[in-house]
Amino acid sequence: AISPWPGRRREEGPRRLSAAAMAGFVRELERRVGPALRLEQRAAGGVGCVVWDAALVLAKFLETGACPLARRHVLELGAGTGAVGIMAATLGANVTVTDLEELQELLLVNIENNKHLVTGSVRAKVLKWGDDVTEFQPPPDYILMADCIYYEESLEPLLKTLKDLTGPDTCILCCYEQRTMGKNPEIERKYFELLQVDFELEKIPLDRHDEEYRSEDIHIVSIHRKR
Repeated sequence: AISPWPGRRREEGPRRLSAAAMAGFVRELERRVGPALRLEQRAAGGVGCVVWDAALVLAKFLETGACPLARRHVLELGAGTGAVGIMAATLGANVTVTDLEELQELLLVNIENNKHLVTGSVRAKVLKWGDDVTEFQPPPDYILMADCIYYEESLEPLLKTLKDLTGPDTCILCCYEQRTMGKNPEIERKYFELLQVDFELEKIPLDRHDEEYRSEDIHIVSIHRKR
């Protein structure tokens, strides 16, 4: 696969930078119109502190206009740096980016850095998968997820949250990188098996992804509650 990410080979997955390179590292994400998003990352703090390739692919897919976002209520799960949700907010959506308590500072920094580009609205809130979601009701129009499938123990809480959050018209856009190492294939298989109990899945063809930010090992799936 030809990739717009320098130094990325398909086998190695998302680009990993040394701690020295990551210190104060800002990732610029170009937009089709206007200035780029500027996304701060962190050298320490786990997987949520880096802009992963699946987040880039999903953010750029939103820019294609395939999903009408203006004035829509959008919730991002496992937002990390907030790349996807902030991009949605620049496209006119009213967005809540959610993650654990320890990611809130980074989310707030990135919201502040990009607030001049937002044409909808964006706020950050704590949401731990499996917990009560009353404060996030009514159901959003869209739920965005990028690279949220990697811990086996998080699958059940994530599925509970998806069931609790979605209404009959909610569209979930799940973007993930297919990984072939270790337990990843088994975790992916189990996730989609469990998901299909309550949801219908439709893979979005590669030719509908952004023409530059696409890769054969990164998939976008559109998910709806079964009627």
